Amino acid sequence: MTRNQTIASLFALATAIALQTSPGLAFSSEAQQMCSGDAMRLCSSEIPDISRITACMVRNRAHVSPGCRAVMAREAAARKREAAAQ
Repeated sequence: MTRNQTIASLFALATAIALQTSPGLAFSSEAQQMCSGDAMRLCSSEIPDISRITACMVRNRAHVSPGCRAVMAREAAARKREAAAQ
């Protein structure tokens, strides 16, 4: 695996953690596809700390692509619905 592939994998993992709907569910392929590029562009200085990458994505939400922003909004709404149902 090349260095770039390793970095891309780390960002994909961080994006998945940031956008997952609940701890027991896997991240969506849509979230990975839509947000990995934004994570690499906005949060490369946070590698390899996944919690810092996650915080960076949340902090930079206004600067992510429209597709990633839409996925993040849907995931946040789903988390709120789940929390309200509990």
